[in-house]
Amino acid sequence: MPDTSSQPRRPRSGSRRDEAARLAVLHAADDLLDEHGFGGLTVEAIARRAGVAKQTIYRWWPSKVEILLDTLIADSEKSLPVPTERPTAETVRGYLRGFARFLTRDPAGKVLLALLAEAQHHPATAKSFHERYLGPRRDQERAMLAHAIDAGELSPGLGPDAALDALVGPIVYRALTGASIPDDLVDTLFEDLLGPRAN
Repeated sequence: MPDTSSQPRRPRSGSRRDEAARLAVLHAADDLLDEHGFGGLTVEAIARRAGVAKQTIYRWWPSKVEILLDTLIADSEKSLPVPTERPTAETVRGYLRGFARFLTRDPAGKVLLALLAEAQHHPATAKSFHERYLGPRRDQERAMLAHAIDAGELSPGLGPDAALDALVGPIVYRALTGASIPDDLVDTLFEDLLGPRAN
């Protein structure tokens, strides 16, 4: 590996690392999860695919869960950003449609579903998943709804958290069971739960 003495420290581990190697590990984890599922994913396999030493991975990440969380965070920021500037009813609808596509078509969506499933059986995974991904994203989604409500774009009959649960729950359930998520389903949930202002 190239000399990484000038690279910034990773906040959680304090280790320095090469950015190209880091990206290779994240891409390898994505690909191997898609090929073998969570149960068949190992740090050894990730190291082989990425072309790095297993010991190097363990210096940077304590487990495969943390590797997958890093891939999910990075891919979500790129593929599924939460609207932040003056969200309208249509930008909220577009975000929900994008979320459905993310779960069913994007490799990172498979990472999200795998971590959701794994979190049901392992408290440590659930804690890290909530602290690093679910909690921060829920804060962003709540703010998106609040801004659209304040602007008079939406009039939900439920509070923001309950509305988000009611919207996202059916979408995640269908993705977990391998069912399709058509736009008209997302639109019906959106219109029934958020009461968008008529144009």
